[in-house]
Amino acid sequence: MQSVEEAAKTVAQRIQRLPMERIPLSEARGRILAENIVATRFLPPFDNSAMDGFAVRSSELPATLPIVAKVAAGQVLTDAIPPRVAIRIMTGAPVPQGLDTVVIQEDAKVEGSQVTLPASPVGDNIRRAGEDVAAGDLAVRAGERLNAAELGLLAALGMVEVPVARSPRIAIIATGDELVSIGDTPGPSQIVDSSAHTLAALIPGAGGTSNYIGIAKDDPITMAALIASAMDHDVVITTGGVSVGDRDHVRAALKAAGVELELWKVAMKPGKPFSFGLNNGRVPVFGLPGNPVSTFVAFELFVRPALLAMQGATNTQRPRAPVSLIRGYRKQAGRTHYIRARVVRNGEHLIAHPHPKQGSAILSSLVGCNALVELPAEATEIQPNTVVPAILLEAV
Repeated sequence: MQSVEEAAKTVAQRIQRLPMERIPLSEARGRILAENIVATRFLPPFDNSAMDGFAVRSSELPATLPIVAKVAAGQVLTDAIPPRVAIRIMTGAPVPQGLDTVVIQEDAKVEGSQVTLPASPVGDNIRRAGEDVAAGDLAVRAGERLNAAELGLLAALGMVEVPVARSPRIAIIATGDELVSIGDTPGPSQIVDSSAHTLAALIPGAGGTSNYIGIAKDDPITMAALIASAMDHDVVITTGGVSVGDRDHVRAALKAAGVELELWKVAMKPGKPFSFGLNNGRVPVFGLPGNPVSTFVAFELFVRPALLAMQGATNTQRPRAPVSLIRGYRKQAGRTHYIRARVVRNGEHLIAHPHPKQGSAILSSLVGCNALVELPAEATEIQPNTVVPAILLEAV
């Protein structure tokens, strides 16, 4: 049984990059950039006014000057500007050739067609061409996730399409006679399949798209056929059936479907019944535990980083931070524990409030949870207010 770190390394070493595609900028939010973007133009493309005011020559101030023209954003003054005059200028308008400072309107005193202006240094309130980005600069690096800031910059650079990694397509297969689909009425010993829907909600956050194949009953032949039918996807995820029960048929079904297992169980809680392998050395197949909390934790630790790595993401890991655990905790040595908690900020410190119920089947422990507090494998007793690492699921 591998440690969490060993298992994560095993998965990472087997993941292959997906090919690139070009998509419209308007559809690129959340995607991973596949190539470095080098600016082909200056931003801003010309010297422009940062404020509403008056464009003048710094060497002629302080002075009372005639206002001889007005220039707004989108307009250009092409005539030569004579000495000792002021140009009324609006924010974003090009600074006329030969003028080198802008006095903001709050510092100006206008009387009719003249304005009295104080001294103003060269370059004051002027945005220089290329001040933001110069032609030839690296604008956005490959591997970055494209969000509002990156997309805004690429739009300013005039990009209509952007090169991104293809979004991974993930097949989800639930297993077990005890499961029924959402909308169906469970029998006396059945439950609704919630784990598949938890996964379907998690996958888009890692840049993927999901396809719920359905529920495979506890028969290794039909289960293997269903798993094999999903191999046209980039990734296959099964839930349940990787424990030690007499009816846990997933291992045999995976082998029959051509999956060579690299992992079978990890020293963690929840999530010990985790498996990973490759179909024909190509398609990653993740076997996640059946309990919904275990499914969630295993996805966060192993599947999410793998999906991001397939897209060439620079950062595949959630942020981590030290947190103070407000109550003590006892555990057996040998497995890393992940405690569902709500982390809040208290000044410069982060305080973790664990959910009172930590069972692997307690779905409600995930509601309001914004962190997985990590208790080391070797630890047996954690004292109250001990500082421990936490995986942050949301910004705190």
